[in-house]
Amino acid sequence: MTYRIGVDIGGSFTDFAVLDERDNSVHTLKVLSRPDSPGSEINTGLRQLRDEFGIEPAEVHYFTHGTTVGVNAVIQRKGVKLALFTTEAFEDVLELARLKIPHIHDLFSRRPEPLISRDRVFPIKERTDSQGRILQQVDPASVIAAVQQAKALGCEGVVVSFLHAYRNGDNEARVREMVTELAPELLTSCSGEIWPIIREYERTITATINAYVQPKVINYLGAFERALSEMGVPVPPRITKSNGGVMSVEQAKAECVQMILSGTASGVIGAGYIADQCGYNKLLSLDIGGTSADVAVIIDGRPEYGSGETIGEFQIFIPSVSVTSVGQGGGSLAWIDRLGVLQVGPDSAGSLPGPVCYGRGGKQATVTDAFAACGLLGHGALGYSAVSVDSEAARRAIALLAKPLGITIEEAAETIIQLAVSSMYSDTSGLVSRFGIDPREFYFLAFGGAGPMMGCYLARELNMKGVVIPPTPGVLSALGGLIADLKNDFIRTLYRDLNASALSETLTAAAQLRKEAEGWLRREHGADLPYSLLFSADMRYRGQSFEIEVPLQNDWLELSEPSAERLAWISAAFNQQHLKIFGHSDAAAAIQIINLRLVISSPTARPALKKLAYSNEAIVPQSTVSAWVDGAQREVRVVRREQLLAGQCFAGPAIVAQDDCTTCVPTGMQVDVDTFGNLIITPITQRVEELQHGY
Repeated sequence: MTYRIGVDIGGSFTDFAVLDERDNSVHTLKVLSRPDSPGSEINTGLRQLRDEFGIEPAEVHYFTHGTTVGVNAVIQRKGVKLALFTTEAFEDVLELARLKIPHIHDLFSRRPEPLISRDRVFPIKERTDSQGRILQQVDPASVIAAVQQAKALGCEGVVVSFLHAYRNGDNEARVREMVTELAPELLTSCSGEIWPIIREYERTITATINAYVQPKVINYLGAFERALSEMGVPVPPRITKSNGGVMSVEQAKAECVQMILSGTASGVIGAGYIADQCGYNKLLSLDIGGTSADVAVIIDGRPEYGSGETIGEFQIFIPSVSVTSVGQGGGSLAWIDRLGVLQVGPDSAGSLPGPVCYGRGGKQATVTDAFAACGLLGHGALGYSAVSVDSEAARRAIALLAKPLGITIEEAAETIIQLAVSSMYSDTSGLVSRFGIDPREFYFLAFGGAGPMMGCYLARELNMKGVVIPPTPGVLSALGGLIADLKNDFIRTLYRDLNASALSETLTAAAQLRKEAEGWLRREHGADLPYSLLFSADMRYRGQSFEIEVPLQNDWLELSEPSAERLAWISAAFNQQHLKIFGHSDAAAAIQIINLRLVISSPTARPALKKLAYSNEAIVPQSTVSAWVDGAQREVRVVRREQLLAGQCFAGPAIVAQDDCTTCVPTGMQVDVDTFGNLIITPITQRVEELQHGY
C-alpha cells in the first residue's frame, strides 16, 4: 500500500489530492462534479489518476472525503419531511426558538420557517426532571396516536426530543423502540444521542438538522462506497467532520450533523497546515468556490473553533471549525431586478450548466463570466483541462445585461465583480469586528477555484496586509481532508455551582468521558493509535445566561480525592478566560460549571512542503494580453506558475495561470515568491516601506 487520497466534492469541481508515501510527493487533480450521478466523479478521477500518474486504486490504503451534500440540503430546504415528538406542552420549541430576529437592524426581518412545521409536532405524555429522574413513564397511547398522525401526513422520519433528555435519555429510547415496532419505515433520531446538550431548542434543532439530511446522506455515502468498491479501492473511506477531524462512514451515516460542514472544514484545515508550515501567524482563510465564499480566522497555524455556526437559516450546536459564509462564489448569477438595478447572487450556476464561458449549457452570466469578459481568464488550462474558457460567449452573456443598463460590456463585467466583492466586504468586515482583529495585520490565504481570482480585490477593499496564494490553491480542501486528524468530541452536562461537591462530580465525569473517548478510538479506528486528550468546560458566573469555554489541564481532572488546590486552579482558569474575552473578571463571584467537554485526536501523517530553487532573475512572462483592469484597458502579463522560483517578484496588473485555478493581480500590487512557492501579494506602497525598513 502506497497512496493516501483526499477528495473534496464541491458544487462545480471534485478535487483530488494524493500523497505518495514513497517519496512524500503530492499529486493533484480536478474533475467536474456530477450532482446528477453521485459517485461517478470519483470513478472519473480515479481513472485519470491511474492513466496520468500510474496511481492504482488497489494501492490506496487511506481515503478521506469531504462533501457539501448535507449543508446544501439544508440551505436549499431539500431534506425529508419530518415529525417531531416532544414532551407534552412543549410543542412550540422550534417555533419559539430564541425569539431573536435574524438581522437586528432590519425591523422587517423575519425568523425562518421551522424545518418541521407546527402541524407535524406531536405531544408525548412523559416527563424527566432536571436531575434525570423520570417523573412520568412514556404513555404508549400518545405514541401510537403520534405515529398514526405522522404517517397520515406523509412524514418520512421522526425526531424525538424530550425535556432534560441530556440528563437521561431512557424515555426517548423507549419511544424510538415503539416507533420502530409501529412504523419501521420511519427513520427515528433521539436528541440525547445526537448531541446531549442543555437547552431544549439548541438540542432539538441540532437533532432536527441531523434527521433532515440523514436519508440523503445515507444514500450519497452508499453510492460513494459502491464507487470505490467498483474501482478496486481496498479500504473504506473516512469522512471529514465539521470539527476538522475524520470519522468512519458508519458514524457519518448515524451522526450526519457531525459532517454538515465537512467540505468547508477541510479547507480551513488545509489553510492552517500551510500557515503552520510556512510561518504565517495571522491569516484569514478565504475559500471561494462556485457557490459561496467562506472565511475563517487562523492564528499561529491553528483555526478558531466554536459551536453555534449558522447553516443556511439555522444554527447547529456541535463543535466545529468557526467558518463564516461571506458572499457569493464564482458561479453566482448576475441579473437585473425589477427596478433596473444590477444584482449578483445568491443563486448559482453550479456545475451544470455552470458559467456561460464553460460551454456546458449556461445562459446567464456569472462572476466567472465577468472575469472572462474582462480578458482575465482563458490564458491556460482551467480545472486540469476539465473546461475551456470561451471569452466571447461570456461577453455575449454580459452584453445582455450591459445593453439595458446603457454601459459597455467591460463596465458591466467590472460592476459584477465589484458587486460580488462588495457583498464579501460587508460580511467580512463584520467578522473582523466580531473577532476584534485588525485586518492590516492579517493576510488572506486565498484558495478554492475562485479564491485566487478574487482574493486581491477583496483584500484591497479591506486594507489587509496582503494575500497568500498556496502552490495548489484549487485543491487545498482536498489536501486538508487528507491531513485531518482522527478526532471526536464528547460532552457531559453537570450544571453545578463550582464547589467541592461539584468538583468530585466533575472528576467522575472526566473519567467517564475519557473511557468513552478511548473506546471510540479503538472501535472506530483500531487499537494502538497514539492520541491526545483535550478537556475544557463551559462555565459562567452564577446569574449569567450564557457560558464561555475554558481550557482545562488534564492533570487537574485525574480521578482522585478532590482538593481545594484543584478547585482554585479551575476557578482561576475561568476568571482569566473571562478577563481575556470581556476585559473584566470577578474573583469573588460564584462560578457555575455547565458542561464538561473532551476532544480526543490521533495525528495523521502530513507531507512536508518542498522548497523551491532560488533565483533573482527577472521573470519571463508567457505572453502579454490586453485586459480590462481597474476601469481601463491595460497590457497585462501572463505568468505560468510552474515557471516561478523562490525570490522572484513582479508587479500587477498580471495573471498567474496554473492547472487548477487562475490568480488575478490588479494594479498597485506586487507579487513575491517565497521559499515554499507561495505567492505573497502585497500593495506596492507597503512593499516599498518594508524594503526601506530592511524587512
